[in-house]
Amino acid sequence: MVKIFIDPGHGGKDPGAVGNSLYEKILTLSIALKIKTYLEEYEDVEIKMSRTGDKYLSLTQRTDAANAWGADVFVSPHINAGGGDGYEDFVYPGVKGITLELQEAIHEAVIKETGFNDRGKKQKNLHVLRESHMVAILTENGFIDNKSDADNLKQSAFINKIARGHVNGLVKVYKLKKKKESESKPNTLSKTHKIAKGDTFYSLAKKFNTTVANLRKLNPGVDEKNLQIGQTIKVASTTKYYTVKKGDTVSQLAKKYGSTIKQIRDWNKLDSKYTIYPNQKLRVK
Repeated sequence: MVKIFIDPGHGGKDPGAVGNSLYEKILTLSIALKIKTYLEEYEDVEIKMSRTGDKYLSLTQRTDAANAWGADVFVSPHINAGGGDGYEDFVYPGVKGITLELQEAIHEAVIKETGFNDRGKKQKNLHVLRESHMVAILTENGFIDNKSDADNLKQSAFINKIARGHVNGLVKVYKLKKKKESESKPNTLSKTHKIAKGDTFYSLAKKFNTTVANLRKLNPGVDEKNLQIGQTIKVASTTKYYTVKKGDTVSQLAKKYGSTIKQIRDWNKLDSKYTIYPNQKLRVK
């Protein structure tokens, strides 16, 4: 089992680099969430993220969380600024062995996937590399103040390529194997329930963490005021996931998929403001 800690740079009151109508803290979260999604396609992987919403964390909080969890790998995606272009990554000065293997693998894979200008593999005394007690790499995925890089970073397909590059590097070094198809896909069977004495749509909605409206939708033609003992009804349909697009809100998604904003918040561990971002994968049903 490989424990991978993903740390999207910046967040909350710390926006990171800003340019071309982009914010580093949003881009890093989009990349990190996609890395997590792709890693979930593989066996024997545990994943933890320092943040899944727009939350401020100090550098110490990030490394302390990874160390306390006992992570094997620390991956921190960032976006660069300062007048350059392309991709580079950093490990702690003087490290050897698997850390350098991982840097080589991720570097090669990201360049291959994205076509970024190759700025090289580098070493630097950065807090998250120095204070993390495991293999650690910080990646700089394009320049937010370079128009060409920024135009790419505005495309969800390009964000996916960055994430896939990171994952391909991890897969190569840790020899990860894809899950079997039945393991990687959500259960497509609908859940059913046999009506017992005292059952109502209201009580069943509470019991199965759904809504009365959703039960009605799942059971067209069923008279909810005349439920018969022994009658079989559907109480849950296929778990559904949705990739967030610009302009989406949690309330819109809840209405569209017959769930509630509270359910979507709880399923996806959203913050109290229900913050979501483009390219974020959400469970919506």
